[in-house]
Amino acid sequence: MNAFKYPALQELTAQQVRFAPPAKRREQLKNAEKLLAETEPTKQYPYQFVCYRLTEFRSNAHPDLLIRGDELKHDLALFIIKVERSLPPVPREQVGEEMLTLEEICARFNVSQKTIGRWRLRGLVARRFKANGRSQLGFPLASVEAFAASHGDRVAKGARFSHLSEPEREKIVLTARELASRGESLVDVSRKIAGELHRSPEAVRYTIRNFDRTHPDAAVFPKHTGPLDATDKERIYTALQEGTTVDSIAKKFNRTRSSVYRVVNEVKATRLVAQPIDYIHNAEFEDPSKESVILGPMPGEEEFFEKVRSMRPPKDVEAHMAYLYERPLLTREQEAHLFRKMNFLKYKLHKLRANLDPSRARVQDIQRVDELHNAIKGVRDLLIECNQRLVHSLATKHMQVGQNLDELKSDANISVMRAVEKFDYGRGNKFSTYATWAVMKNFARSIPDENTRRQRYLTGADEVFDARQDGRTDEHEMLAVADAAKARVHDLLDHLDSRTRDVIKMRTGLAGGGQMTLEQIGQHFGITKERVRQINVRGMKLLRERAAEQKVELP
Repeated sequence: MNAFKYPALQELTAQQVRFAPPAKRREQLKNAEKLLAETEPTKQYPYQFVCYRLTEFRSNAHPDLLIRGDELKHDLALFIIKVERSLPPVPREQVGEEMLTLEEICARFNVSQKTIGRWRLRGLVARRFKANGRSQLGFPLASVEAFAASHGDRVAKGARFSHLSEPEREKIVLTARELASRGESLVDVSRKIAGELHRSPEAVRYTIRNFDRTHPDAAVFPKHTGPLDATDKERIYTALQEGTTVDSIAKKFNRTRSSVYRVVNEVKATRLVAQPIDYIHNAEFEDPSKESVILGPMPGEEEFFEKVRSMRPPKDVEAHMAYLYERPLLTREQEAHLFRKMNFLKYKLHKLRANLDPSRARVQDIQRVDELHNAIKGVRDLLIECNQRLVHSLATKHMQVGQNLDELKSDANISVMRAVEKFDYGRGNKFSTYATWAVMKNFARSIPDENTRRQRYLTGADEVFDARQDGRTDEHEMLAVADAAKARVHDLLDHLDSRTRDVIKMRTGLAGGGQMTLEQIGQHFGITKERVRQINVRGMKLLRERAAEQKVELP
């Protein structure tokens, strides 16, 4: 799979996959798919705008980073793939829309699975579902049709693809020889011939180079060893990341193995240098004698990890809350040590990258940069994990009627992540004080904004529920009545809209697989459990009214 074009988006993706609740990730998938459809390749988009569209969180990170539209579409497709892959597969009967399997979509467009993989990087939406006890990759029919409509030329080209015939190869070589005699490059020649023959430039380029290799005396481009452009360097790097052998890459680009490694190191070093580093400086970092202490074990490290191994959640804690008991709280000394260590590692990384020349990057330097990145990530993740109980406590305290706890925890987590990067341990304060201030500051803005948004987009049905006196019967009583009259309810369900009908079936067990909780149904539809309860109660009331009109007796 291709690598991210922008490390900032790669880090954002990793954060959401690791820390965002499943329900929030499903919302982010929808946000990413919508943004992908709206992105124009010729425009530039600020990172903070992209972050807000995906997470609905206003980040202050990377304020000067602008992302090209074509590269943003590539990274958004990767975001969708990685986030979707982190979610548990949904049973096929609960998907709620018609799905095509990988084999079915290949047959539908007469293309290979590899082509479908490339289409996914261009916005073809996929979902994992479970059928017959196995996880499968499925493609929503509506999304497939939308992709085919917006990429008609690409889909038609894929369907027409076939292996080159001998006359086509001869025509490619003859045409290439004529264009090369005019001084045109291999890239331009391949592109022009591909347009005339409705083939891919890669296929044409491969045909020309294969001919040159087998007929060196009559080569179209003899000794084609000129300098590589930025596009070819990126293609070499991507090919190696995808698992292509060095020998194959060297043959494809007419290069030596050593030159391929140099190009890969150059591209990787260029990306590393472009990635910004923010750290809190301390005078201790300039003293070489302090390095062994800073990078040494934290105070009470053995006892800390002994607690980690022995920690177990209380018996009355729900399964989805067990993660709060995976890490013990840090002491003030342990906390200060970890923050000092993380910022010192960033300081060393900053110095190393400042002296790194991408065109002369050594393998040892790049390996050292990777080691520092991994070490920084390990310390940062430990600090975040040890403060999950603080996140849960603050979210619980600030939750209001109609709000979702998982959404508040997700917002609080993002604030804590940013606070970890900005906290100055040298002032002697506890991180919990700083993090609490950061989370509350975010809540002071996000909670009123959410309330305003909810009121602004309140549906007509919601207004009726708010304005009328609550004369609803007990929900448990209605569910018991519905369970006792399943046969008659099935006939009445056809008069409801599809979502209300599905909610009632899931809640009462009529859909098969047992009754589902409000939260489970909310995760399926991407709405809050309170909204599910309202839909369920309203639907049951409509059923009773319909039954009265038809004079059907219900208990």
